[in-house]
Amino acid sequence: MSDWLLSLDGTAEGRNLALALAILAAVLHAVFGALQKGKLDPWLARGAIDVSYSVMSLPIILFVVPWPEPHLWPLLFGAMGIHLVYKFFQAMAYSRGSYTVVYPVVRGMGPLVTMLFVGILFHDRFEESYNLVQWFGVLLLSCAIFTLGGVNLMQGGIDRRTMGMGLFFAVLTGFGVAAYTTWDAYSVRATVNPFTFIFWLFFLDGLVFPWIALSRYRKMAVQPSLSSMASRGIIGGLVAFASFGSIMFATRLDKVGEVAVLRETSVVFAALIGWLFLHEKVGLLRAGLMVAIAAGAVLVEFSG
Repeated sequence: MSDWLLSLDGTAEGRNLALALAILAAVLHAVFGALQKGKLDPWLARGAIDVSYSVMSLPIILFVVPWPEPHLWPLLFGAMGIHLVYKFFQAMAYSRGSYTVVYPVVRGMGPLVTMLFVGILFHDRFEESYNLVQWFGVLLLSCAIFTLGGVNLMQGGIDRRTMGMGLFFAVLTGFGVAAYTTWDAYSVRATVNPFTFIFWLFFLDGLVFPWIALSRYRKMAVQPSLSSMASRGIIGGLVAFASFGSIMFATRLDKVGEVAVLRETSVVFAALIGWLFLHEKVGLLRAGLMVAIAAGAVLVEFSG
């Protein structure tokens, strides 16, 4: 399967597949975000998800994918460190701020900073350059996402005593998104078999955060049931495999910045999920902002 995917690199079919994978990742990322910021403490939810996908990936790295090349090990451990910092900031943001405010800020930061990062890292080697229309699309998408977060903030019912720190950590999380997106895209292109990087990263990435979650769990006066944590972890682990795997292959087949922008349409899918399944009100303003987000993504993808 990896040979077939790699044969599409640089082709029109590969670009179309990258587009489909990026949109799939956006849908799954909206689901993943809801899983982590639910009734369960975000630190515990993340720990349960991490231990699940680490255990799931163990038989694959032992018996299915090739062993990492020597030059891949520093990239794997670098990715492990970046993901750990990103998850720490994310948990801090989710535990202090409202999801409907924090999530748009994180996702709005991601594409803008990612395109700046990839322009520096990839320009000479992979020709990651963007025209003015694409930059306008990124600004349109990011501004619409930030505005969506502001609209949600003004709705009321939000604890503003902790919201400031929540927004601060949301901005840091956005930089973390850009950092891991750029690093992972570079790394997945640096190995012969992209499945090697993907599954080894899942295994390594899940080794640390569960211990942080366990320490927090032991200090809780009222501890959630292990069954609820296990179910959340297993579902989240499967969604993470599909979401992260989709975005990694998309960055292998298409420009990293364009893929990163398309993924951030997850904000639109999160709102649609709330409207269709949770019966939340969208309203004319939110609907207009979602159209602007989609328009920005279209400009980036189809004007390159």
